[in-house]
Amino acid sequence: MQVRERIEQLSDDLTSTERKLSTALLLDYPFAGLEPIQELARATNTSPPSISRFVTKLGFQGFQDFQRHLIGELKQGQRSPVELQAVSAPIHGAFLESFLERAGAVVKDATKAVSEAQFGRISAMLADERRSIYVIGGRMSDTLAQYLSLHLRQIRAKVFHLPSDPEVWPEYLLRMRPRDVLFIFDFRRYQNSLSALAQKAIDKRNVQVILLTDEWLSPISGRASEVLAVPIDSGTLWDSYTGALALVEALVTRIAEENWDHTKTRIEEWDSVRLDFGEHDDD
Repeated sequence: MQVRERIEQLSDDLTSTERKLSTALLLDYPFAGLEPIQELARATNTSPPSISRFVTKLGFQGFQDFQRHLIGELKQGQRSPVELQAVSAPIHGAFLESFLERAGAVVKDATKAVSEAQFGRISAMLADERRSIYVIGGRMSDTLAQYLSLHLRQIRAKVFHLPSDPEVWPEYLLRMRPRDVLFIFDFRRYQNSLSALAQKAIDKRNVQVILLTDEWLSPISGRASEVLAVPIDSGTLWDSYTGALALVEALVTRIAEENWDHTKTRIEEWDSVRLDFGEHDDD
């Protein structure tokens, strides 16, 4: 179990000092916990003994054990397919059936990672036509970003999928206005360029960032307005985005259905223009 999950499970039983420590740790997770104990005590106006008691309450044998656990989480977030294959669980029996069972488990676990309240908040943000929506993903996860942007464009206007070339990003940053949404997909082997983009969008343009990431948390999570942390480990050499895709499908379906009259009109108008270019309705 991750440190942040242990903190969340004990949130109702924390003292005022422990709540102060947990807030500091979660605001800059996991890096705040990797500071020397004296630095963390000064930053939180607590004491090293208070921190030691807190990490013991979380189930660790001491502050060093606590930090070793955080370092292990960071390493998990950088594992490549080569490293994952070395520890993957072999698939026995019918390969397709067994693989799809694992994918189904990832989707089921994703439902536990996102509350209905958070799902509703994010749906409302993406549906709000006063906001422009900007979407981008990483090397592999940008396919999810494309999927989200293509569906949102059929539901509403002012949806932009950023290209992968950072040289083009200034054009999009200069378009952004306060309260616009930058939706970022960033999974392990996180991309520094996406972190830099998020930081500039928040600091210079006052944009709200929604992050879809994994349980080890992209560095962007420390600045994001909303963080969706879904499972991706299926026990194979490839991380599974099945849960993330199901979540994206749920978002666009809810937005479309809750604004159906507007969505229906836009799809009909969209199709009338698309079909003028000789496209057939075969998707």
